[in-house]
Amino acid sequence: MTTPPPALLIAGHGTRDEAGAEAFRSFVRELGRRHPELPVAGGFIELSPPPLGEAVADLVGRGVRRFAAVPLMLVSAGHAKGDIPAALAREKERHPGISYTYGRPLGPHPALLSVLERRLDEAVDPSWDRSEVTVLLVGRGSTDPDANAEVFKAARLLWEGRGHAGVETAFVSLAAPDVPSGLERCARLGARRIVVLPYFLFTGILPDRVRRQTEDWAAAHPEVEVRSADVIGPEPELLDLVRERYEEAVKGDLRMNCDSCVYRIALPGFEDKVGLPQQPHYHPDDDGHHHGHHHGHHHGHHHGGHAHSHAH
Repeated sequence: MTTPPPALLIAGHGTRDEAGAEAFRSFVRELGRRHPELPVAGGFIELSPPPLGEAVADLVGRGVRRFAAVPLMLVSAGHAKGDIPAALAREKERHPGISYTYGRPLGPHPALLSVLERRLDEAVDPSWDRSEVTVLLVGRGSTDPDANAEVFKAARLLWEGRGHAGVETAFVSLAAPDVPSGLERCARLGARRIVVLPYFLFTGILPDRVRRQTEDWAAAHPEVEVRSADVIGPEPELLDLVRERYEEAVKGDLRMNCDSCVYRIALPGFEDKVGLPQQPHYHPDDDGHHHGHHHGHHHGHHHGGHAHSHAH
């Protein structure tokens, strides 16, 4: 009998926005429909049900012993670098005998850049020439400099070869520049037509905030034409990309970007993070939480254990 393929476990951020949480759950269901040969389940690190632990328990209940976990996240910040590997290590303690590999975050993949380009085209007036349009790509924002740098990388890749006047970058939380400052910067560079492009997979509280802040700024600056583009959404490209990340994880072909990672390299102002043990994020809906901690014992999974095992 052939060994069944590893299950696909999708890990999401979690959101307080019910529509955003439902978008994730419906995306996971669609993945399951597209890949009937694979057991597929998904869960969140925080804020919304189901917790990741429940998705694992569900798959274990279906007889699954091997997993490939893919973070449904555009950039590798604290969740992808620390919380998910730590949560998976905890699940290994809860379910002896399971094994898993861990995939890379999604962006900035060329397939997603082409969806972003489509979102830009939908938002602009067909008569506008691209050379007159400045794009403001707005990321989630993180306290992790590497994660913020990934959004700049996406912005640069989106600008390359597509003919827009420029692609600037801003963040909706935790990092500067914020949306109004980003728009101000575009205007100072002489932009008269700006499209604000949210670097988010699904609808939610943060993308809504981006749109609201954009509208407020536009109302105060009638001399600039400002449009808001839509989030990436559950496009076929996104479904294919998750499958690609799954295949990489299964084959062990993981090329995580560790070059500018604060847990490996002493970056200015972040020296205290190097070699820091990674703790699971506490998810309030996760029943098994109380026996996951063992009085502060770190399970010995330093950054570079699980999350980066194939990277070097």
